[in-house]
Amino acid sequence: MECKAAIAYMHDYLDRELPREQTLELQKHLASCAECRTRLEALEKTDALMRTLASEKTPDDLTYRIMKSLPKSRNPRAWTTWVRRHPAMSAAAMFIVVMVSSFVAMWNQNQQLTVRGDLDHVVIQGHTVIVPAGQQVAGDLTVENGVAQVMGDVQGNLTVIDGNVTLASTAHIAGKVKTIDRAVDWAWYKVTSWFDTIAYGS
Repeated sequence: MECKAAIAYMHDYLDRELPREQTLELQKHLASCAECRTRLEALEKTDALMRTLASEKTPDDLTYRIMKSLPKSRNPRAWTTWVRRHPAMSAAAMFIVVMVSSFVAMWNQNQQLTVRGDLDHVVIQGHTVIVPAGQQVAGDLTVENGVAQVMGDVQGNLTVIDGNVTLASTAHIAGKVKTIDRAVDWAWYKVTSWFDTIAYGS
């Protein structure tokens, strides 16, 4: 079984609606794939949190738990009033916290080199992505889990996630150079990239 199929089965598996044959296939795959096991564990935690929130007897319990987790402010009544007036927004905020925690938990799980952009004039040697002198990359270039060594031109932004950047004196970057090394920055980068994709369709 491929990871794509395993991911597609996970929700039905958690809801106990997956047929026995597919359940056995998924369990066999999970025994040999650490990445899918990590993904399933994150889904189980999210599912458990959502079930806990759904089983709360009164909105006051939910309000109390959320208020207890918030930092103390000068006017605690304003937060209490807001949470009571917007319980759905409070639950959504907690869900986002859980999702960001999942992103942080998955940080550094995948150490495989990933390169996105125009790769026609790019040389890849091991975990080093080289833009040779005199060569030009059209548009943005993103390198994950590697080293970007730029001696030529990049006509867009250069983004390096969990890696290093080396710029030669002959290098020219038309856009910005972004280096993302921390899990929170990585999660923020993913969220903003997702919104950019929705907004601009690119």
